Amino acid sequence: MIRPVACFARLVKVCRRRGRSRQDAEDLIQEALLRLEEYCRVATVRNREAFLVRAVSNLAINQHRHERVRNYADETLEELEESGPLVDTAPGPDRVIAAEQRLKQIQETLDAVSTRTREIYFAHRAGYRYDEIASVFGITVKTVEKHIARAVLLLMNRRDPL
Repeated sequence: MIRPVACFARLVKVCRRRGRSRQDAEDLIQEALLRLEEYCRVATVRNREAFLVRAVSNLAINQHRHERVRNYADETLEELEESGPLVDTAPGPDRVIAAEQRLKQIQETLDAVSTRTREIYFAHRAGYRYDEIASVFGITVKTVEKHIARAVLLLMNRRDPL
């Protein structure tokens, strides 16, 4: 038989050492007593006080873990998305290397045309409009179109696809 007062004080101390308040400790002790009662229906318990101490300790740990997980779940996905993307949108190392190799192949292919054609083509691929390229190079938009067409035609005639 368990001595109720001595055992209760010990169980409260176990909970308090686990960082639980007095009220939480009482709730955990009550839960442990219910578990002991249920367990005693199917099996015999040699040391009920040790069973309660272990049950209260485990319940306190589980409660702490549950609170820790719940703190992360306070923000909605929309709030998390506003603070920053959840998935890294940057390409992986394999894609970066493949893009660098492709760029090197394009540069080697465009070495067959003039430096100006290559620079105009890369300016266009960088997102500049034809009129912007024309003003920088001091040529007409029609000339820019011809340079880009020459570069694209050369790239299309390559044997291996880009």
